[in-house]
Amino acid sequence: MTRCDRRLEKAWLGLAGALLLAGCTEPPEATLADRVELFGRYCTDCHNDAEAAGELSLEGVTPAEVAAKPEVFEQVVRKLRGGLMPPPGEPRPAADDARALVAALERRLDEAAASRGPEPGRVALHRMNRTEYAAAVEELLGVRIDARSMLPADMASEGFDNVAEVLRVTPTHIEQYVAAARDISIMAVGEKAPPPTRADYRAERALRTAHVDGLPLGTRDGLLVEHNFPADGTYEINLNISSIPGSELRAYPYGWLEYEHTVAVTIDGRKVFSDDIGGEADSKALDQGQIKEVEAIRDRFRGIRVEVKAGRRTVGAAFVARSFAEGDYLLQSLVPGEGVPDVPRLYGIEIIGPYEPTGIAEPTESRARIFTCYPTDESEDAGRDARGRPTQASAGTPEVEQRREQLPGAVAERACATQILTNLARRAFRRPVTSEDVAPALEFYAQGHAEGGFEAGIQKGLMAILASTKFLYRAEPGELPPTVEPGSMYAISDLELAWRLSFFLWSRGPDEALLALAEQGTLHEPAVLEEQVRRMLADERSRSLVTNFAFQWLGVRRLDAIDPDPRLYPNFDEDLRRAFTKEMELFVDSILRERRSVVDLLTADHTFVNERLARHYGLAHVRGDQFRRVELEDSRRFGLFGKGSVLMVTSYSDRTSPVLRGAWIMEQILAAPPNPPPPGVETDLAPAGEVPQSVRERLAAHRTQPSCNQCHGVIDPLGQALENFNAIGEWRERERDSGVLVDSTGVTSTGQPVNSPEELRAALTSDPTLFVQALTEKLLTFAIGRGLEHYDMPVVRRIVADAEAQGYSFEAIVLGVAQSVPFRMRGAPAPTGG
Repeated sequence: MTRCDRRLEKAWLGLAGALLLAGCTEPPEATLADRVELFGRYCTDCHNDAEAAGELSLEGVTPAEVAAKPEVFEQVVRKLRGGLMPPPGEPRPAADDARALVAALERRLDEAAASRGPEPGRVALHRMNRTEYAAAVEELLGVRIDARSMLPADMASEGFDNVAEVLRVTPTHIEQYVAAARDISIMAVGEKAPPPTRADYRAERALRTAHVDGLPLGTRDGLLVEHNFPADGTYEINLNISSIPGSELRAYPYGWLEYEHTVAVTIDGRKVFSDDIGGEADSKALDQGQIKEVEAIRDRFRGIRVEVKAGRRTVGAAFVARSFAEGDYLLQSLVPGEGVPDVPRLYGIEIIGPYEPTGIAEPTESRARIFTCYPTDESEDAGRDARGRPTQASAGTPEVEQRREQLPGAVAERACATQILTNLARRAFRRPVTSEDVAPALEFYAQGHAEGGFEAGIQKGLMAILASTKFLYRAEPGELPPTVEPGSMYAISDLELAWRLSFFLWSRGPDEALLALAEQGTLHEPAVLEEQVRRMLADERSRSLVTNFAFQWLGVRRLDAIDPDPRLYPNFDEDLRRAFTKEMELFVDSILRERRSVVDLLTADHTFVNERLARHYGLAHVRGDQFRRVELEDSRRFGLFGKGSVLMVTSYSDRTSPVLRGAWIMEQILAAPPNPPPPGVETDLAPAGEVPQSVRERLAAHRTQPSCNQCHGVIDPLGQALENFNAIGEWRERERDSGVLVDSTGVTSTGQPVNSPEELRAALTSDPTLFVQALTEKLLTFAIGRGLEHYDMPVVRRIVADAEAQGYSFEAIVLGVAQSVPFRMRGAPAPTGG
């Protein structure tokens, strides 16, 4: 047994002792034996030996049976905690008695788990998903890619797309990963004389009329994109300007050309082009209706030639804002959905080039990371740029210069290539590498060198590294320690711990600081591990916990897939959709950064808005497109339940749905997902031709059948409490179809009134452990990349209990996950018969 194994075993035994001691100090009336009689009084009418509803009998349950069947009684606990059992309408124990039963069951399950010892479970070989792949490429090379256009979509399980079991590799994956590796390696290394290529950037759906973040102050509307310029040279930029997407100049006669509008193009914030559109001359030309005049205006913003240096650069185009007095577009924006938008907008930027490339005179970010050395041999074409000038080292050091002097010609090239590819392989594979690890890349280097010289060889070698399974998979578990027996549990290595930690907190591979500690063998030490978790949470890269973990957990990623009916919701636009997403990102991040209780996600009285979102929420005195923190006076908007993103993803495109909202609360907030509807049951609340009814009347149809009422009696009141928010999160008093007053009244399965967002919030936070445990389950699932099993639940409860002393802060829960048995241990394969 290794030192790390012994340390974890000691910690587990300490936990077991604490659990057993806690069980012994409870008063007799709180023991499970005193509580199981509640099963006989409230559950065995259905869950008896004869009927065994749901294949479960609770007749004559004993504490010993609870301990022996954790897979069964963890599900019982989940149903009881979520209020799903007994079903609504059936006799129920008093709330205090139900809580005491749940506590006694959990304590017995925890004691039994402690007696059995750690069960970390097993995780399948773990391929990076698209998000992680893009982050890993950026971390390695400084190149940002659109992984969605390069790679097939990832499957999701347990609500997340990083679950190892479904991240399989098919022949299609292999083909696209090889193609991506080729394209990325060329992009990173660069080419001396690449052929012209075309990139077309289109605005997502519609565009703003306010200032766009990242564009110069004093501009409005516009588009900001990142583009990789492969070589120094001349590039052509074409703009698509109109007031209607896709119509281009056909939209000109609508009137906005009566005024002069200035269009500016910037690269890395520096203005490279400016011209006017509209005004008296253009209006007169268009009055003639001649194609020649129309094309002349159009060509003014096409074929814009600019000289650009190689590298990743930000290209922007926008309108220079007119004065407020001239700002008819401002008045237009206040009446959304009224007629044709009489405002010029930018719908796309096209970039073509390079023309007449001149090589790469200055090192790009990616080349600086790749070329840690460079052979200087005047007889080697690769040592000179496209104009024949000697190429300088991308990242030269005195040691590198000395090596160049000592190793002439082909020997120097091979030594430098080995150094470069070894460095890239170590960083790509996220561990120390051997000569065997680097050998395939060197073989590709030799092939590329024969075809095109030193840089072509490095490009081929980098391609081999990016296409390697050692890069595509998060980690490769090494051979089992010699003291580990098949079927037993053991502590993962420090290197694998570094991988798990970095993909958990950053959705990318470990940095040099983490790798150094792993290579030293000290990362597993409690003080070191805690210090690293705190460091990584403070790093900006931990924002991925918001955009990756939280957005999947809360369903915010689905926002782009929902298109509210414009006839029913004319106030919705793409500015609002983007504002919903940004608000949620900033709100969740504020809870994390400020080390606040995660319960504040439900109760916080602040949010982040810009002018567009503030207008939607009815907030005054907010101007401009910049997001800022505001304190809310309207308690209906507190926490997640008042956020437009949550309210929209839990609605249909043409109506609200208390069922969707209630089911979302049950699954994401309480971790007690309801069962799917029985086969053949109609779930549409608005059949064609139906006479308009209140939502409550339509929902009543779902509760006429006992099999439906079992879930809907719990789900519907939760969702009904949010019914005053329409499908895009606006507050309303009356239903749109019937005109009747919105009825948001309801009663939970435990008898607690929930007639408003405030009462719903109060009901769900009266026992904060319900929400904290739900979030912890989701976070642990995301961290270890597999669904939770019954043997994980004692670990979840211990994390929650330990976090209580820290006010249930997000940081405390993350630390608990990182220090837990499922995160730090692995199950060895069981022996196979033969």
